Amino acid sequence: MFLSVADLFKIGIGPSSSHTVGPMSAMNSFIEALKSEDKLNAVAGVTVTLYGSLAYTGKGHGTDRALVLGLLGERPNKIDPEDVSKLVEDVIAGGLIKLGGTHEIPFQFDIDIVFEFGDPLPEHTNGLTAEARDQAGDILATETYFSVGGGFVVTRDEIADFGEEGVRYPDVPYPFRSAAEMLEMGRASGKSIAEMKRRNESSHVSETDLNKTLAGIWAVMKDCMDRGMTTEGQLPGGLKIKRRAKQIADSMHAEETRNVKYAHSVMDWISLYAMAVNEENAAGGRVVTAPTNGAAGVIPATLRYYLEFCPGASEECVEEFLLTAAAIGGIIKTRASISGAEVGCQGEVGSAAAMAAAGLCAVLGGTNEQIENAAEIAIEHHLGMTCDPVGGLVQVPCIERNAMGAVKAVNAASLAMRGNGTHFVPLDSAIETMRQTGVDMLSKYKETSQGGLAVNVTEC
Repeated sequence: MFLSVADLFKIGIGPSSSHTVGPMSAMNSFIEALKSEDKLNAVAGVTVTLYGSLAYTGKGHGTDRALVLGLLGERPNKIDPEDVSKLVEDVIAGGLIKLGGTHEIPFQFDIDIVFEFGDPLPEHTNGLTAEARDQAGDILATETYFSVGGGFVVTRDEIADFGEEGVRYPDVPYPFRSAAEMLEMGRASGKSIAEMKRRNESSHVSETDLNKTLAGIWAVMKDCMDRGMTTEGQLPGGLKIKRRAKQIADSMHAEETRNVKYAHSVMDWISLYAMAVNEENAAGGRVVTAPTNGAAGVIPATLRYYLEFCPGASEECVEEFLLTAAAIGGIIKTRASISGAEVGCQGEVGSAAAMAAAGLCAVLGGTNEQIENAAEIAIEHHLGMTCDPVGGLVQVPCIERNAMGAVKAVNAASLAMRGNGTHFVPLDSAIETMRQTGVDMLSKYKETSQGGLAVNVTEC
């Protein structure tokens, strides 16, 4: 399986790539399948059942609302976040839904979306089954989907191909499946990681389209940061968490006008950029999965730090940063996971930090070996991190955790640049350790909100 830049950096809406973007996309696929089989107009009822983590934290992540949007035919990368509430509330109030935007049927929000709190489906903890029935109540179509992290969705038949042994690699110039293969191909070709990744991408899309995609990704990232730093209010969901990014931004701008400098101001800016993104994500705004929504702030914050604080930085290097980050993300996704429901937050913020560290090291002039070292340092020091969102919401500890991940990414890149690329723990070993740790981690620490902070914080 070839993971492109567009696969790893999807444009969508918050608050979750696995619990919002994935289920919406699954319903898009279900509706399209009904259309292709000429069954849509015969549908008289639809039921969607959520299993595992999708059930346990589906309310907090807005999974039920995402399902409605997907059944309406709305797509994560196209929908205006401002339209979400009205679209969903109209369905709830009217008891009717237009499948694919054309075929209206009765739909009871609290009945036709089922939260199954028993055991997860054996294939994956993020499972859902959609069932369409005709007027007589007979099943017209049924399909089981798995939201496997980062907005990726596969059917029951497809999920076997997501294991390393079943992964299919297309004909690309540099088909590296591991960091070791990536480094070896770089040495043999004399190309950087970004150059090899570009060649792989260009074998599937034109250079023009690739450059347009990269520019679009960065534009959405920047816009998300800017919105987050200028928007006030309370985040939805019931925890009554106040947005902080604007207040922090205002105070830091005020310090600049007074010519005040603090020892850690650069670190504060990095944290601010990351928190701004994840407050937007928590509010359901437009974000880029990088590689997930829950970790969406790390890469934009690190890239903005480079552009605004590193001497000699240039917007021309944005493509190199994103291509390098995507190369590392593809290896992690292939060999382990980027899903909090599979491996905990080490797979989300940890993976994002590794990708960001690699991208930063690349644009600072690092060698392929130093880039691999930067990614390894970042992921090594996130090993074992749990995913324990309070109230099932991507707010506490998720927003601040992105700030920590961005700071770690910069630190990892800096440490790697001080060395020559030679280091004790290979990136592949760190990734495999993350996978094994995720297998051993109790399910209550993997996005179910049944352990950790999620049960030890008293809601007032």
